[in-house]
Amino acid sequence: MRKTPICDFVRRYAESDSLRLHMPGHKGQSLLGMEPWDITEIDGADSLYEAEGIIRESEENASTLFGAHSFYSTEGSSLCIRAMLYLVTLYAGKKRVRIAAGRNAHKTFLSAVALLDLEVDWLFPKKGGSYLSCALRGEEIEEYLSEVEEKPTAVYLTNPDYLGNTVDVGEISKVCHKHGVLLLVDNAHGAYLKFLPESRHPMDLGADLCCDSAHKTLPALTGAAYLHISHQAPTLFRENAKRALAMFGSTSPSYLILASLDAVNGTLSEGYAKELADFLPQAEGLKRTLMNDGYVLSGDEPMKLTVCPKSYGYTGRELAACLAEQGLVCEFSDPDFTVMMLTPEVGREGLTRLEKALLALPKRTPIATEPPTFFGAERVCSVRQAALSPSCLIPVEDSVGRVLAMPTVGCPPAVPILVCGERITEAALRCFEYYGITHCVVSEVEEGADHDA
Repeated sequence: MRKTPICDFVRRYAESDSLRLHMPGHKGQSLLGMEPWDITEIDGADSLYEAEGIIRESEENASTLFGAHSFYSTEGSSLCIRAMLYLVTLYAGKKRVRIAAGRNAHKTFLSAVALLDLEVDWLFPKKGGSYLSCALRGEEIEEYLSEVEEKPTAVYLTNPDYLGNTVDVGEISKVCHKHGVLLLVDNAHGAYLKFLPESRHPMDLGADLCCDSAHKTLPALTGAAYLHISHQAPTLFRENAKRALAMFGSTSPSYLILASLDAVNGTLSEGYAKELADFLPQAEGLKRTLMNDGYVLSGDEPMKLTVCPKSYGYTGRELAACLAEQGLVCEFSDPDFTVMMLTPEVGREGLTRLEKALLALPKRTPIATEPPTFFGAERVCSVRQAALSPSCLIPVEDSVGRVLAMPTVGCPPAVPILVCGERITEAALRCFEYYGITHCVVSEVEEGADHDA
């Protein structure tokens, strides 16, 4: 069994009769039940951003498991995304940083771009699809990097995306490195990819930096995440990783989440790969059964079940509501998709219960409506200028011609249709209305403002 030093320390402290004359205010007295384990940076507990003791030991254990320099976040992949972009800024030095990013980036990417004042070239795939996906291919990245006048500091991908689609990270990493460009991957939905029979994790496919949300696909508490740095990446990244995380992170990281990350190390080292391998054919069997019954599925990620239920006569939201009535709570739904996230913890019984519920639904007349076409938009000003400008919240029907200040999309899926600094058009309005967005935040930036301000 791999050591779990954080869990061991917290357990001993919780079982002691110490009088807690330190934070938190509950003093270890149970209200919800986990309070005895909820501590702060007392002697021996180490400190997340200055780790030299048990946290450092635990992170080294995680590094061995993931084959990278791995660092903990108790604030999800959001913190890691900001840290990644900050590290790229340090790497660039005095040179202005430009990031070429797949358009389906999480809104946290935008907040980091605004805070760090970065430039963004948005990458769109030649083949269209949902705004949640960005099926970029290596040849498209090659074409972009060969033709662009000024090469970006890094290419930024979201992989897997929210619908369970993946791109060829290995191919794209070769293209990026051929051109002297870094590759960053938001792998928030793919921590488990490392433990497949054949790893599909970005650290094994050539990415320089990536983030994983342990809590999304591994048995960890919400907020548990990793920042991974490749052994082949510039040493500056590893040397400044803690500084980057501390730049944006809370000075009061949750020890409950740290203990969860520590405990996951033990789980991952004790046969998790076999447990996952045993569950994969069960999940695949469910998918085959559903397709044989007439359901249309999307995505190639093994642990995500994305149903396109319009062919079955339901919108994504209607299907999710039908399942919820039977106690089956989905991850996400919109007019076109119902997304369910699977892990070995669902178990064979859980899959059977889901299968019965889906097969019991009566087929209805297929729904023929198509989503509005995704599009690029006119950039009026920089992300930073729009995000930090005076702004106001208005109904979307009054927004055409205005400049978007900040996205109003929630999480899930937290992927903006338009981004900060782009003009709202009639086409954008149709998208807003289709996806149920009723209000948006518009900027009062002056027309004709300098795009690079």
